[in-house]
Amino acid sequence: MQVLVRDNNIEQALRVLKKKMQREGVFREMKARKSYEKPSEKRVREKAEAIRRSRKAARKQAQRDGLLPAPKKKVMPNAAARPARPAS
Repeated sequence: MQVLVRDNNIEQALRVLKKKMQREGVFREMKARKSYEKPSEKRVREKAEAIRRSRKAARKQAQRDGLLPAPKKKVMPNAAARPARPAS
């Protein structure tokens, strides 16, 4: 994994690195490796994850097909009053 540091901005590079590691599942794997997981517990967990993924995919497909209403957008309070962030 590689992150470019621009203008000696270490904080921004660390944020990018953390986001990449989160997306890759590095933190989840580190947490899982802290302690031993029995093979039976691993099977149960992986099966539950697969069921969760398939239900989410089916829900998204039903929303695309129009069978379910789309999720409501979260409205930020005072979103109009807040100034827009400058582009960097």
